[in-house]
Amino acid sequence: MIRVILLNLIFTITLAAQSKAPIGKIGDFSSATSISINNTGFIYVADAGNNEISKYDTLGNLIKSVGGYGWGIDQFDSPTDIFTNTLKVYVADKNNNRILLYDKDLNYISALNSEDVHDPDYTFAYPVSCGVSNQGDLFILDSDNARILKFDLNGNFLNEIGGADAGSFVLTEPTALTIAPFGDLFVAEKNKVFVFDQFGNGLLKFTLNEKITNLNFSNGYLALIVPEKVKIYSFNQIPEFVKSFDFNQKGIKLRDAFIFNSKIYILTNSKILLFPFNTQ
Repeated sequence: MIRVILLNLIFTITLAAQSKAPIGKIGDFSSATSISINNTGFIYVADAGNNEISKYDTLGNLIKSVGGYGWGIDQFDSPTDIFTNTLKVYVADKNNNRILLYDKDLNYISALNSEDVHDPDYTFAYPVSCGVSNQGDLFILDSDNARILKFDLNGNFLNEIGGADAGSFVLTEPTALTIAPFGDLFVAEKNKVFVFDQFGNGLLKFTLNEKITNLNFSNGYLALIVPEKVKIYSFNQIPEFVKSFDFNQKGIKLRDAFIFNSKIYILTNSKILLFPFNTQ
């Protein structure tokens, strides 16, 4: 059964907003867009301003950066999203219309370009987000056609999600996606979050009173990036508000957030800010 929830009306009991100083800072970015942390604690960041992706160790030391403007194997034109699992790193290279695949040490492996998709009905343009399920399927948020495309390990097209035949779950202006470990897809669009299962069935929609610019599912929590706040939700069939991290500082633009090892890594346009994370 389709469930539509207006969060601000249902979840009224919340924990206090967090506003303390960060316990650490990492990086120096031009216009960062996305953060991902693998199971061993290595941190990966996409910086669209410098057209770079970078890897940091668990202490925040820079290990390696690759990039620069262009369309070569180690070049980008607006990398908007980065996703990592234990062994691989995926980058949505928006203006080059491709998804780039690297190993965990940022050595190039391969690319999935729009022209590699043999069915013309399912080519993609301006991919703004990507992720890989535990089954190894690749999901690409095709912003030009307002849909998600699903591919197998070999880059073969499997399914369209949120397209014209999705009924009340049709996407019109999606901006970001994230995949939960249990396989569900969360998609941000304006002030709404759409939830699909891995086969493309619409499960749930919920609404905030604020525009959602990004979202990330990590360590069992969904982080929603809204103007001047990172709002954290637990998710067990329905979302439940946990806490928010509030910012109101000139020059700081919130981009992304990732929860790992009892800390939340909040990505701004120029830095990663670290805060303790607990629900007590």
